[in-house]
Amino acid sequence: MKIFGKLRRAMKLHGIFIRQDLKRLMEYKIDFLTGAFGLLLAQGINVFFLSVIFSQIPNLAGWTFNQLLFIYGFALLPKALDHLFTDNLWMIGYQIIRKGEFDKYLTRPVSPLFAVTVEKFQIDAFGELFVGILLLSVSIPQVQLNVNPLNVALFIISLIFATFIYTGVKLITSSIAFWTKRSGQITYMFYMVNEFSKYPTSIYNRAVRAIVTYIIPFAFTAFYPASYFIAGGNPWFCIGGTVVMAALLMTVGLIVWHKGVSAYESAGS
Repeated sequence: MKIFGKLRRAMKLHGIFIRQDLKRLMEYKIDFLTGAFGLLLAQGINVFFLSVIFSQIPNLAGWTFNQLLFIYGFALLPKALDHLFTDNLWMIGYQIIRKGEFDKYLTRPVSPLFAVTVEKFQIDAFGELFVGILLLSVSIPQVQLNVNPLNVALFIISLIFATFIYTGVKLITSSIAFWTKRSGQITYMFYMVNEFSKYPTSIYNRAVRAIVTYIIPFAFTAFYPASYFIAGGNPWFCIGGTVVMAALLMTVGLIVWHKGVSAYESAGS
């Protein structure tokens, strides 16, 4: 019961932070519209290039255009959810530690990680969510996806844990700043590996496949779970692997974070 009480309190506090951040964002409507439009435009250009490629070839390593649309759309959803709720982790690596701003989170009566995470609600991520949902809506009838209660449940599970993979990668790399004072470039370098997840791993060489599967496992945020739904991949590997990788990354991330908080020395003059 105590755990549920803490969970309810955390959800209530999160709601309060979201409402306050939305009020702040509504003061700068043009910034929000520009950010959302920029994300829509970027994803639209990527889809356009895919269509250009498939206008010249019938398939890519055995994958059809509609199957790639499904994978691409699936890839955008966990990325957007992570962007929406945990975007402030980027600031740990760029300025919060370096400028000594982390002190304020240590004085709050909540977990510093919770306080950092909920402080910013990145509403322009709705642009990515919109494109992802649109691509899935267009591609699902074309790939003849078997929509049943089991697949719906597995879809939700894979989406949740794929989101945690993004968060885990950011948490690990941004926490390095507790020792180096700045790690934003490291986070960016690791995070951008997610671009490989939007396409089948079979189009890459063995080294790249190993990296995106077992080292920086973004393939489990899109290709592997999507391949289960559209091509009947092994569910224990495709969905189970997503759960395992998310659990590993979040566990390592929390360990590194707590060790980093213990090592935090604020900013000098």
